[in-house]
Amino acid sequence: MSQGKSKKNYLVPEPALRRMPCYLAYLKLARKEGLKHISSTLIARDMGVDPTQVTKDLSYTSIVGKTRVGYEVEPLIDELESFLGFTVVDEAYLFGVGSLGRALLHDHGLKQFGLKVVAAFDVNPDVVGRKIGGVPIYHFDEFKNMSNSGVQIGILTVPVDKSQYVASSMIEGGIKAIWNFTPVRIKVDDDVVVQNTSLYAHLAVMFNRLKSNNAKMLK
Repeated sequence: MSQGKSKKNYLVPEPALRRMPCYLAYLKLARKEGLKHISSTLIARDMGVDPTQVTKDLSYTSIVGKTRVGYEVEPLIDELESFLGFTVVDEAYLFGVGSLGRALLHDHGLKQFGLKVVAAFDVNPDVVGRKIGGVPIYHFDEFKNMSNSGVQIGILTVPVDKSQYVASSMIEGGIKAIWNFTPVRIKVDDDVVVQNTSLYAHLAVMFNRLKSNNAKMLK
């Protein structure tokens, strides 16, 4: 395996970034099966993408495959985990301890991907003062007293009508990256990163594709 010039400072296209965790999961399965080397052609075949796309995506890392040998599995796994930031754990606050918020607090697998929720905030007296998944729940008003903690990542799972207000408060308190699980597209300053993950949007896509497939079968 040869090491090329590091490209970690380059702005990687979002579609490529979205595919990389899938490559990582695939490679970990390949490692379990005892594979030491793997080609972009094999990855592409099993994942339903074009081989040139796999090669291009992986070229953003510092790993380069060898002709007729492919990629060395173990170093490629290590490189992808490092490239994606999964080897360093970042702390995060969660805002909104409803059903989705609680599920995320119980998801200890997030830590494997570099994210650890260290505190959550809500206004519901039934959850404030408790711990869920080992994470303490504070009243939302207490966030302003904890805003100098150095935590820069916030997870937003509040009701729709509170989304913008809470997001703005998060930013005022020093949050620089928001993982937004609400269907609302919140307004933020240019120096704040927002990743929208709307479960409802994905559900709508799934329903639409299912109806389309069913309609084709009836023809």
